[in-house]
Amino acid sequence: MNMESKYLKIYNKVVSEIENGILEPNEKLDSESEMMNKYSVSRDTVRKALTKLEQNGYIIKKKGKGSFVLEMVRFDFPLAGVVSFKELSQKMNGKVETHLELFNIITEDHPIRKKLNCRDDIWEIFRVREINDEKIILDKDYLNRRLIPNLTKEICKNSIYEYIENVLGLKIAFAKKEITVRQITQEDKKLLDIEDFNCIVLCKSYTYLENGELFQYTESRHRPDKFKFMEFARRR
Repeated sequence: MNMESKYLKIYNKVVSEIENGILEPNEKLDSESEMMNKYSVSRDTVRKALTKLEQNGYIIKKKGKGSFVLEMVRFDFPLAGVVSFKELSQKMNGKVETHLELFNIITEDHPIRKKLNCRDDIWEIFRVREINDEKIILDKDYLNRRLIPNLTKEICKNSIYEYIENVLGLKIAFAKKEITVRQITQEDKKLLDIEDFNCIVLCKSYTYLENGELFQYTESRHRPDKFKFMEFARRR
């Protein structure tokens, strides 16, 4: 058995125990040495399994203390659809708030212009999403100001998509999305309730209008223990 299949065996075993309630929230996992003996594997194999468990939001590794099971309270985040946070929040139970952290217009040369493939002025909007008194999402939105004019702070606190569709009369058609796991930044630590996490789930989205024009680029940064990403797939 190669190292990859060995670490996946450990990963799948721990995931099964967590999801079936055998390992409970905040329970400490076996130490690396104990897992090495239990599964007859190397330390590198154990660490690879633990890293994958942490990246997928099942455990948290605390320096000098060990690895602990996270509470599996997550919200469905659809990959296949183009959904505003307001629409998503209406399906959630509990208190939901949006905090507007930055409302700016980029007029000079800026790397984000390449993302939007434009020379126009760009709205730069940072919003923190708070769910049940925890700040767990940082949405960094960039919108083409020529296509989406007259934004206000009030619109951003409510729903930009609602404004685009109901006020501007434009149709949002589709988005291209990319999901990765990244190291947290100082900005994440400042704006989010990041606890002891050292990684974050990053969803990059390029969103287009019905006429095919790219109007929005978004970097949505999620605390990994609170979200699961859902997609419906059909075999053709």
